[in-house]
Amino acid sequence: MIEPNIIKKQQCTLAILLILTVATAITGMAMGYGALSFDRLIPTLIGQGSFKESFILFSVRLPRIVITLLAGMALALSGCILQSITRNDLADPGIIGINSGAGVGIAIYFLFFPINTTSFIYILPLVAFCSALLTVLIIYIFSYKKNEGIQTTRFVLVGVGLSMALSGLMVVIISSTEQIKVEFIAKWLSGNIWGADWPFVLAILPWLVVLIPFTLYKANRLNILRLSEQVAIGVGISVEKERLLMLLASVALAASAVSVTGGISFIGLMAPHIARSLVGPRNQLYTPIALVLGGWMLLFADTIGRNIVQPEGISAGIMVSLIGAPYFIYLLAKK
Repeated sequence: MIEPNIIKKQQCTLAILLILTVATAITGMAMGYGALSFDRLIPTLIGQGSFKESFILFSVRLPRIVITLLAGMALALSGCILQSITRNDLADPGIIGINSGAGVGIAIYFLFFPINTTSFIYILPLVAFCSALLTVLIIYIFSYKKNEGIQTTRFVLVGVGLSMALSGLMVVIISSTEQIKVEFIAKWLSGNIWGADWPFVLAILPWLVVLIPFTLYKANRLNILRLSEQVAIGVGISVEKERLLMLLASVALAASAVSVTGGISFIGLMAPHIARSLVGPRNQLYTPIALVLGGWMLLFADTIGRNIVQPEGISAGIMVSLIGAPYFIYLLAKK
């Protein structure tokens, strides 16, 4: 049974995070390259703005804000799952190579296959998922030991090594192709929110609509998987089946996010860890907080990054890494 004061703390934390998210979204709507002041937001939202104001808000900034929120939530939830099934707080889809695997698949598809502009947006998450799934299966095979299950430290180390190898492969792939396509891949690698349009929202949204309720439903199983192999087997859970199922969900979430935002790391590391430090280790409590926190963190990083230098700005992936890399070193030293 969860203590009432912990539930109350979770609710207060969620309320504060939602307020922060709304405040950051409003700030993001009014700031940027192009005139749209705070006092014109409400008139523009209700259809009383000029053509320029409506275009800036509804065609440029709002879809980018929604995409960033959804991608941050997906990356945070992916990190929650990975850290539970590996029992390792350093697990993150960017650090262990899932994002790099998705990136290689996207690069190969974009550079060497004919692009259909109608279906490209919706095929991209599927391509990213298949490529990331192949990557994580390789990591799983090399970190699994018979009669002992998955070796959590090895899982992270193999993932880091494979991520570096895939980054090298990406350089080889793009070194012999035309300049225009190379520029797109370079922006993707830096974590630029390139899929900032409403069709990309429709491309990523179904993944989250299915996988967020599914993960919350599996919260208790994730609690048990986080304890130990013996405990999980003792309560009657098919450990490998549940772990593989949740690993699939984690890969799908990360791949759907990075297919429209590019290579963004550390959100899946920081959001779950911060959420656990606030309300404890139960997935039922910290997963909703990590969801909102991940969305807000990526939105905040993108809002700051695109307004530091006009008009191009600094990519959200770089802004997140500036915070996430020191945080990763701190966790590494602590663990």
